[in-house]
Amino acid sequence: MILGSVALVLLTAAAAGFPALWLVRDQLERQAWVQLEQGSRSTEALYAAEQSKTQGLAILTAQRPTLQRLMAGEDQASVLTYLHTLQTGAELDMILLCGPIGQAVAQVGEATVNHLCTAEMPAGSFTVVAEPTPQVWLLAAHPVTGQAGEPLGTVVVGKLLDDHFASHLSAQTGPEHSLFAFGEVVATSLADRRLQDATSREPQGAFSLGGRPFYFTRIPLSEPGLEAEVALDVTDIIATQRQLIGTVLGGILAVAIVASLLSVFLARRISRPLEHLAKAATLLSKGDLTRPLVVRANVREVALVAQALEGARVDLQSTLAELRHEKDWTDHLLEAIVEGIVTLDRHGRINFFSRGAERITGWTRDQVIGRACDKVFQPAETDEPFSRLIPALGQRRKIPVKLRDGRMAVLAVSSTQLHPPAGDTPDIALVFRDVSEEESVHRLLAYFLANVSHEFRTPLSAVAASVELLLDQAPDLSAAELQELLTALRLGVLSLQTLVDNLLESASIEAGRFQVSPRPSNLGEIIAEAIRMMQPLLDKRGQHLVVELPAAIPVVRAAPRRTVQVLVNLLSNANKYGPDDSEIAIGATVDKGWVRVTVADQGAGIPQRQRADLFRRFVHPDTASDNALNGAGLGLSVVKAVIQAHGGEVGIEDRPGGGAVFWFTLPTGS
Repeated sequence: MILGSVALVLLTAAAAGFPALWLVRDQLERQAWVQLEQGSRSTEALYAAEQSKTQGLAILTAQRPTLQRLMAGEDQASVLTYLHTLQTGAELDMILLCGPIGQAVAQVGEATVNHLCTAEMPAGSFTVVAEPTPQVWLLAAHPVTGQAGEPLGTVVVGKLLDDHFASHLSAQTGPEHSLFAFGEVVATSLADRRLQDATSREPQGAFSLGGRPFYFTRIPLSEPGLEAEVALDVTDIIATQRQLIGTVLGGILAVAIVASLLSVFLARRISRPLEHLAKAATLLSKGDLTRPLVVRANVREVALVAQALEGARVDLQSTLAELRHEKDWTDHLLEAIVEGIVTLDRHGRINFFSRGAERITGWTRDQVIGRACDKVFQPAETDEPFSRLIPALGQRRKIPVKLRDGRMAVLAVSSTQLHPPAGDTPDIALVFRDVSEEESVHRLLAYFLANVSHEFRTPLSAVAASVELLLDQAPDLSAAELQELLTALRLGVLSLQTLVDNLLESASIEAGRFQVSPRPSNLGEIIAEAIRMMQPLLDKRGQHLVVELPAAIPVVRAAPRRTVQVLVNLLSNANKYGPDDSEIAIGATVDKGWVRVTVADQGAGIPQRQRADLFRRFVHPDTASDNALNGAGLGLSVVKAVIQAHGGEVGIEDRPGGGAVFWFTLPTGS
């Protein structure tokens, strides 16, 4: 029975062992062929990559502006120097320049290839040269055009496929590499070049070289008669095969019974928890991080793997939550920034466009991503592209641009660099804001200061001159001359008083301290006071005043001094913009608890397009009068503020027969 059991065990081991030996041998050989097949595919891919790379180098070389400029200038020495630089930088063995009619212009490299300027070659083609020694070249050509698109010739680049190239392919793929041209070896990575004639071989098989066995497969290339051969040294594989066969034969009897018993025992303990681990890993790969991993395993190693996987799940879930929170916070921060933020790649294309940039420019993110910045930001006052107006890093510059809706805006732009974590070429980040209103205020302020200076200087000069004459010549002046000087003094003081009043009121309005204290007041007295103050100015220009009031002069609820100031400002404008010897009319009507006061002149009138902004500060009417730009531009804004503080309204309309009628309303007094 024991012998029978032993025999049964031996027979079982033999029945399992001999197929195992055959499988080991077959598997090793199959692995060798698989490795050779992988090397073959890698070699084909590398040849295709070399062809594409060579064609790309030809295109890049042909499109270089410096090469185009040198070919157009026909400077042979400069062309050769530049070609040597290109050859070294691109690791090419040959660069050939051909003229527009097929003549060779310049060449660098050790190529012996002739008649390339007149030959038509596909992109990344192979060329076999037989003399003086067999050589194979990988060539590519591309036309060279000038700035205006005129043909300047053709550039041909080439790479010699020699032993160095074969060794390079072998280092990348693993197996040895050889290149045959019409059955003759032209390049090989093998130390012994005594290869068999390629024409006598099958597409794949085995050969021996220097006592070492090789498996090989051949790859036909695009050029007729040109073949690449990939050979795998299987010496180690055969040795391993023999060693494994011996080991299997020696250990098959020793481990047959033990392996059978242990396999059943271990399989039951390991397979079940491993199935649970596989399911958990599948859930993790699908992004399910919420389900806890529970695996009961009697094998310590499996339990440790399960614990590690559960820890990784928890950590990953926590990390993803933090990343989502940080991303949400960053997105919210960028959305809240009112300034526009734009990033540009090294080609000047937009790859980020913030919400602030959308609000300022009117463009949406989807409309500008991937577009050149020069197409989105168009300078308004120069023909230069926007990319040339970008300030240097860390500096700030104001650039007038046209917005998407056609409006003009002034952008204050600053720039900086963003360095990607991968170490690629840094992007340029632009931060800008719309300062159009600030620029307008600055211009208006400068204009206002210039006008105020002029307004002060003119009456002060007149006052100073009159006072000087009075001091020097008062005893010698006649009564008429004294009266004239005193009148000039009064006019100067009146102008200064009106200007100072408007300045003070405007400053009070701007500071938010402007207040009125209405009380029942006689409108006739208010109009009379305003006329008394303005009469010298009216007399100076020969203008006569017509007052048309109701028979019962109304009582208004108003602050008298400020209402007088309103009438003085309106009469001052009528005096300034009306012609000499013209009529100025003051009228008043009562309607439903309101008194409507009008001041009409016979000037050129106010264009319709300017009336909406007429009561704003620093605005001057665009009329034909010589005094159109005089004054500080504050009078009408003060008029509007005073009347609105009383609860009334102001406005302007055309006067029949020419001129303008300014009106305001005040509530009637009780």
